[in-house]
Amino acid sequence: MTAHLTVERAVEDALTGNPEIRAAVRRLSLAQMKTTTARSLDDPMLMVRDWDTPIRKPWDLNQAQLMVSLQQTIPGKEKRDLRGKIAGDDVEVASDELESLRQEVAASVRETCAALLRNADEMRLHNEQAAVLNQALSATLAEYTTGKVPQADVLRAQMALTRLSEHLIELEEERDGSRAQLNALMGHSPDEAVEIAGSYRTATVLPPIEELERLAIEHRPELAALRKQITKSGDESRLARLAMKPDLTVAAGYMLMPTGSFSRSAYMAELTMNLPSLNRARHDGETKQADAATDVAQAELNARTSTVFLEIRQAEIAEQSAQRRVKLYRDTLLPQAEAAFKASTAAYQNDRGEFTNLIDSQNLLLDIRSDTYKALSEEDTGSAQLERAIGAALPDINPAQSKTVIPNFNIERTSK
Repeated sequence: MTAHLTVERAVEDALTGNPEIRAAVRRLSLAQMKTTTARSLDDPMLMVRDWDTPIRKPWDLNQAQLMVSLQQTIPGKEKRDLRGKIAGDDVEVASDELESLRQEVAASVRETCAALLRNADEMRLHNEQAAVLNQALSATLAEYTTGKVPQADVLRAQMALTRLSEHLIELEEERDGSRAQLNALMGHSPDEAVEIAGSYRTATVLPPIEELERLAIEHRPELAALRKQITKSGDESRLARLAMKPDLTVAAGYMLMPTGSFSRSAYMAELTMNLPSLNRARHDGETKQADAATDVAQAELNARTSTVFLEIRQAEIAEQSAQRRVKLYRDTLLPQAEAAFKASTAAYQNDRGEFTNLIDSQNLLLDIRSDTYKALSEEDTGSAQLERAIGAALPDINPAQSKTVIPNFNIERTSK
């Protein structure tokens, strides 16, 4: 059973069912979980100590001192707050990475849907041409038996039908490949039959390149993730500097003194701290590493921004070229090819034209129609790529062109 989907439904299904998106959602959930423990203290330490036990009587614990204590290291509040902030930075980076993947999958779905729409149009075009050629072959065979047309016309019609069979194999291969790609994007079995309902997107006037670049800076998730990464590196640099501040460790315990002591029960209280200043070389090295990581993140942001601007320009060029091709086919080539086909048909129907001229004009119109579908598909693909490049939908501007209508074949020979 074939499933019929609109482009919007296919995108929706992919955003919920795509395996890579699901994995990214789990990574985001994991990053969110880490924020609840980032500010936590280290585990407390339990200590049991026995000393002053006589060597000659190691079993005589009444002569020993026994102590049970519990200790806890307490980093400064500023350190713990900064660790929590770094964990929050990781969540924002993971969120931007998820959004980037969602946009990439949505763009791929739109491109695949455009390919399936084009394939369906070319399938209809193939069926129309096959019907016309079968009709022409039947008429030619009838006239060949009466000696009105040479055998070469029959062979040409048969060869044209054979070439159509080859074309059908190519179309079916393209359709099955696009279906498998779309199913994979939606998280379905690759062999499911699916068709795209609807039509190509209406072209719009593109904003200036400066506006597209501004939209990319504001909405492109990869750029936002790198900006968050710079913030995170800065927080890690501050945390590395805070490591020079000592951490306190407090401990309290109960002591059981030897038999005969003035007081057998006693307590112990202890306060210790580490001395990072005596290990300055290590902490200075960690600080420099954190500063270098910030510089690396900034360099990556600059490089990625340059790449994004290139993607925008390339997508803009492709979209503008596709729009111009669609306009050329719609306003010029299609009317010309249709007029030539009608003229050849009229001449053939009235026995004033050769069969070869009819086949040539028919093939020309077929090629023009096929190229028109390709241009419409490329226009859809260009829009999807441009929206992916800027990280947002294109602004709704007045349509740049009207809907393209593709003429149909119609051949009937008038008998005399």
